[in-house]
Amino acid sequence: MTATEIPVDNGVNVEALLGVRGALAGTPEIAQFQWRSTVSWVNGTHSRSDVETFHGFGGEQQHHTTFSYDIDHPLQFAAQDNGVTPVEYVLVALGGCLTAGVAAVAQQRSIQLRSVRASVSAEMDLHGILGADPDVRNGFSGVAVSYQIDADATPEEIKALVAQSQKRSAVYDILTNPTSVTVDVS
Repeated sequence: MTATEIPVDNGVNVEALLGVRGALAGTPEIAQFQWRSTVSWVNGTHSRSDVETFHGFGGEQQHHTTFSYDIDHPLQFAAQDNGVTPVEYVLVALGGCLTAGVAAVAQQRSIQLRSVRASVSAEMDLHGILGADPDVRNGFSGVAVSYQIDADATPEEIKALVAQSQKRSAVYDILTNPTSVTVDVS
């Protein structure tokens, strides 16, 4: 009796991703991307962000739909709690980027995932953002990501998945390395 090997399917088309990577070698200009978001004030601390287009692969691109995100502050900040806070979106982005990487790396390494859960938290002292203490920074003082992963893999293989995801994560890079940000008014 022979065992039939069941192919790994984590929902990631690794062949297509590797094809894009291969195409970049011959046409490096298609790797230059510009991601965009338009944020419009609604009322109070409530705003809405729309994401629809980006530039990449040598031209203008469009998502299949416009994605809209409400941003606000909670009732405890004398706001209306119409959406998550801007800093919570940073945590969402980090967890989403790292988790997508875990799935892609697992697919490439033929590791079947059963479940992946990332708990992302950040520490912040409000004295900074509220201007109560000029020596306290406005942003996070630390961010922690904790994974619970159930997969057909050893604990060492799972740790290697997460390490590779972290190594290739754009959001992790943005948070851990200085990034130039310019703000202007037109």
